[in-house]
Amino acid sequence: MLYFGGLFGLLTLGLWLFCLVDVITTDDGDTRHLPKMAWLLIVLFFPLAGAIVWLVAGKPLRGPVRPRAYERTMPHFPEYDRPGRFAAGDAESDAEFLRRCRERAEEQRSKARKAEGKDGEAR
Repeated sequence: MLYFGGLFGLLTLGLWLFCLVDVITTDDGDTRHLPKMAWLLIVLFFPLAGAIVWLVAGKPLRGPVRPRAYERTMPHFPEYDRPGRFAAGDAESDAEFLRRCRERAEEQRSKARKAEGKDGEAR
């Protein structure tokens, strides 16, 4: 019986530490229902109940609940953050890029036509 009590205490301590660190590392505006400081005090002073309530009612759901200030003023497009993304600096570079894209597309079309013709002859 003492073994199960010690195991329960160890699990409670682990859950409490996990939730305590989770509350501390969560952004201020992302918590649900209460401010971050209130959640911190609840989890700190009521270890088991506070940790369970945090997981059920306070922890953010899959990402931020409310957008941050910079996201409200300007939308964020993650495809622009890729390293090595081509961005034309002037109209000539943009025209050259588009010309190369058209050439590459035409080469791919001609290869597909040739492959289609060879397949038609083999049948």
